[in-house]
Amino acid sequence: MKRLQILGTGCPKCKKLTELTEQAAKELGIEYTIEKVTDIKEILSYRIMMTPALAVDNVVKVSGKVPSLDELKKILQN
Repeated sequence: MKRLQILGTGCPKCKKLTELTEQAAKELGIEYTIEKVTDIKEILSYRIMMTPALAVDNVVKVSGKVPSLDELKKILQN
């Protein structure tokens, strides 16, 4: 099971990233848990400069943008 973490304070881009990530995981048939990380100190511990960001199993895969559905599928398949 993949652990998907959305890093961000809850802005519209963070919400969009959450929606697209869930859609990509469902379309790929991946078992996952999704967690929203909104605490600034915890977000900073991932050493990212911009939100929103997506971490898969504690590894940041994208930050500072909302990737397309196809990009997210590629990220989740690797």
